[in-house]
Amino acid sequence: MIILSATNLTKMYGVTPILTGISFHINKGDRIGIVGVNGAGKSTLLNILTGQLKHDEGDFFVAADTTIGYLRQKDNFDAQGTVYEEMLNIFRPLIDMEAEMEQLSAQIARLTEEQHSHHDDTVNPEIERLLHRFDDMTAEFDRRGGYSYKSEIHGILNSMAFTPDYYDKPVGLLSGGERTRLALAALLLQKPDLLLLDEPTNHLDIGTLKWLEQYLKAYTGTIVLISHDRYFLDQTVNRIFDIELHKLTCYDGNYTQYAEKKKMLAADALKRYEAQQEEIRKQEDIIRKFKERGTEKLAKRAQSREKRLAHMEVLDKPQQLNAKMKIRFKENIASGNDVLYGEDLSKSFIGETGTRHLFSNVNFDIKRGERICMVGPNGVGKTSLLKIILGQLIPDTGYVRIGHNVDFGYYDQEQSLLTNSNTVLDELHNTYRLYTETELRSLLGRFLFRGEDVFKYVGDLSGGEKARLSLLKIMMSGANCLLMDEPTNHLDIASKEVFEDALLEFPGTLFIISHDRYFLNKISTKIVELSDSGLTHYAGGYDYYLEKKESIGSGKSYLNEMAQPAGKPSSAGKEQRAMERQAQKDLQAQRRRLERQMAKAEEDIARLEEEIAELEGLLCLEEIYTDFQKSAEISGKLETTKAELETTYTQWMELQEQLSEA
Repeated sequence: MIILSATNLTKMYGVTPILTGISFHINKGDRIGIVGVNGAGKSTLLNILTGQLKHDEGDFFVAADTTIGYLRQKDNFDAQGTVYEEMLNIFRPLIDMEAEMEQLSAQIARLTEEQHSHHDDTVNPEIERLLHRFDDMTAEFDRRGGYSYKSEIHGILNSMAFTPDYYDKPVGLLSGGERTRLALAALLLQKPDLLLLDEPTNHLDIGTLKWLEQYLKAYTGTIVLISHDRYFLDQTVNRIFDIELHKLTCYDGNYTQYAEKKKMLAADALKRYEAQQEEIRKQEDIIRKFKERGTEKLAKRAQSREKRLAHMEVLDKPQQLNAKMKIRFKENIASGNDVLYGEDLSKSFIGETGTRHLFSNVNFDIKRGERICMVGPNGVGKTSLLKIILGQLIPDTGYVRIGHNVDFGYYDQEQSLLTNSNTVLDELHNTYRLYTETELRSLLGRFLFRGEDVFKYVGDLSGGEKARLSLLKIMMSGANCLLMDEPTNHLDIASKEVFEDALLEFPGTLFIISHDRYFLNKISTKIVELSDSGLTHYAGGYDYYLEKKESIGSGKSYLNEMAQPAGKPSSAGKEQRAMERQAQKDLQAQRRRLERQMAKAEEDIARLEEEIAELEGLLCLEEIYTDFQKSAEISGKLETTKAELETTYTQWMELQEQLSEA
């Protein structure tokens, strides 16, 4: 069943085309990923489909009664409202219905009590009418999830890393990443038929990304999402809409399948074009030679060939893909073999609510040429650890030793090292004064800053443009040890691939924070996971890290060198190993205890839900709702059981959180 179709949609900004004559259809249950370079028109398309932006030509159709939910890159929250209030607003109709049901219940109880006080046993029509209305509302309230919406709110907030401490926090005090996660939580709670997501993975850590992937896989509606996260696209979509050169092309399959098909089609198109051009040149050469001979017979043959050539359907030259960055990281001087050594590092911050512990017992020993990628939940202190290495923060305990001839290049995900009041050209010239303007403009051109772009103010640049400018400054620095904080954020897929290839050719050392799992698989020689209790080291890329994490969590055997909490990098003695084995046994015992408690809680939830359904059924019986005493007794028991269910749900979620942390 087609729930949305578009025909010849066109959008212009002035005389500049954004989308031209695009057509497509979306079937119910489709999972569609929209890809394309920054500025290709992906968000423009979603804004047209939601009616927020008018198109110039063409039309689109949405099936009747289809509800649409749209996650924009900018939310519409009330800055004064709290996190929990914004979630409650989604269920405002249910909350109003709940209040009306309470009023009805109170009215029924009052009329029934008045009738009993007059010893009147006749059937009161008003009470009958109110009871029927209450019964209908109760059924509708239950059907719409009235008894579970609070649990749903708690569950989804917990999954999006909002602990109860956040519930009363005004939205205006949240960071950009937290607001993105809250907007996503709000949208998922609405459960629309058609879910439109614009960059849903921004600001999500790996744990939340995995949860979101599982949620979307189980989602019963239709999903259309824009993303530059190739791993996420592979896990969640079954069709790709590729927007390129103002046109849209549909591909079946996930991102990897799309990329392979597109590469094959492009190679085939180029091969056919070159073969035809070669044939044209060959025919033109024959025609020229025939004419040079000057005989009437050959002249006629030349004319015949010219006619055939004129009627040939000449293939257009395959249009080149949008320009890509040209990047190559060089080191001015090689470092020594020992690059970075850290021992017993810890860090805490004193905030409004007291001391906040980030991490402790962090140890590492990084050698020249290693490509280390660091992962960990948001807020654990990954950026703080990089700043300790750079000397911008002082650790509470421990020390960092920097090796011989180590020269750092630092990429800051917040781009705070750029000066907003500078032009793009000035930003480079102020740092690298020995370069001429011509040389700088040539370098900027390699990073897609061309023509008047070099006179843009840094503060007016998009996130992707700032990322490219920061990468250019690091490339020019000639550093031999690159410390990078989420460098692929804001880069489109084409730019990510160029950047990754440049890193693979870099002879120096890399220490990179990233949640981009495709990037982690391609780049890292080792993954280190930061937690509040230290660093854990894993050899290889993301898939290997994930495999080892799962085998550790399920108690399977694994190679010690692949996943061991880093005490002193290579000098743990027998006592240390014994302590680690005991800690692992304790962890496994704790997990088994939590799993037993969760199973018991789930049994209690099932039992309580059955009791609630049974009690609600009793209240619908005439012999019950006409008997005030029985009705009041069962209503009281129903409220007590609901309260017990709510408490059990809360316990279950707390156990789930503890189990995920264990």
